Amino acid sequence: MLLHRLLGLPEEESIFLAEESLADLLTLPVTRDILDSGIEADARIELPEGLGTAFHLTEPAPFWLLLTDRYSEDKVLQRAENLSCRQHSRRDATGEDLFPALAEYFAQSLAGELFCQSCHYGGALLYIEERIERLKTFLQTLPPGRSILEICCGSAMATQALLRLGHRPWSMDSDRCDLCQALKKGCLDPQRSFVLDARLLLRFFPPRSFDVVLGFMVGLIDPSNWQLWKEILLQAALLAREQVLFTTYTQRESELIATALRKSGWKAEIIDNCDPKGIYDQWACSAVYEGGGKD
Repeated sequence: MLLHRLLGLPEEESIFLAEESLADLLTLPVTRDILDSGIEADARIELPEGLGTAFHLTEPAPFWLLLTDRYSEDKVLQRAENLSCRQHSRRDATGEDLFPALAEYFAQSLAGELFCQSCHYGGALLYIEERIERLKTFLQTLPPGRSILEICCGSAMATQALLRLGHRPWSMDSDRCDLCQALKKGCLDPQRSFVLDARLLLRFFPPRSFDVVLGFMVGLIDPSNWQLWKEILLQAALLAREQVLFTTYTQRESELIATALRKSGWKAEIIDNCDPKGIYDQWACSAVYEGGGKD
C-alpha cells in the first residue's frame, strides 16, 4: 500500500488511520479522543510540513496508527509533539504523496467492509454497455494525458468510458455504497477513488489542480435542488484548469449549468447529444475557463 511506502515500512506491518473517512479528517473526532486519552507508543515516524505522525502501539496487537491534521483547521497534533518514544524517525514526503495514500487506504478499507457492520448489496453492477460506448464516442475529443477529476461517479458506469479511452481519472462520489460496489468489482482504481461531498473538495485540493473536471448525468436538477447542485458544480469547477464537462438528462439542466458557469468566468456551450432512446447523457454543458466572473 502507498501508506507503507509513505512511512518507509514493510508491507507486513499493520497500519491504521485514526479516522474513518476523508470528511472525518476535517473534524478529527477520533484523533481528539485518542489525544485526550493519551498515547503509549514505543516508536514514532514524523512526516514533514505537518503532514502527520505515525505511532507504533503494542496493544491490543502491534500496529502503526497514523494521525494527521493536515486538512483540519485545528492543528491538534501539536499536543503530541512532546511525546517521548524509544525510537523516533522522520520521512520525506509532500502533500501530493499523502492524499493518494489516504485515498487508497480508505478505498481498500471500504471495499473490505472495515467500516460496515454488514453489506446489503450484492450481485452484478448495472452497467449499460450501449451507454458506455456512446460516452466513449462522445469523449473522443478529450486529449490524452490530461489529469481528470470525475465527480458524482456513482457506481462508475460512465468511468468505464474514460478507462477504455486510456484515461486514468480520479473518481469520487458522496455515496459510499455505490463507490464500494464499484471497488469490489474492480471497476475503480483504489488509488484514485474516494468518498467525499464535492462541496468539500477545496479542503483537499488547491484550485486548478486538474486539467479537466467531469460529471456524467448530474442531477436530476429542478427548482427545489438547483441551489445545492449549483454549489456542487461551481465548487468542482474551481478545480479545473482547462475544461469542465457535465452531462444531463434535459436541455434545461444544461442551460442552468451553463448560465452559472458563465457568471463565474467560464465560456460555456450547450451540446445536443440526444439519441432515439433518450435516457442517458442527452445534453451536455462544456466550458473552458476565461477568468473573471461574478457571483
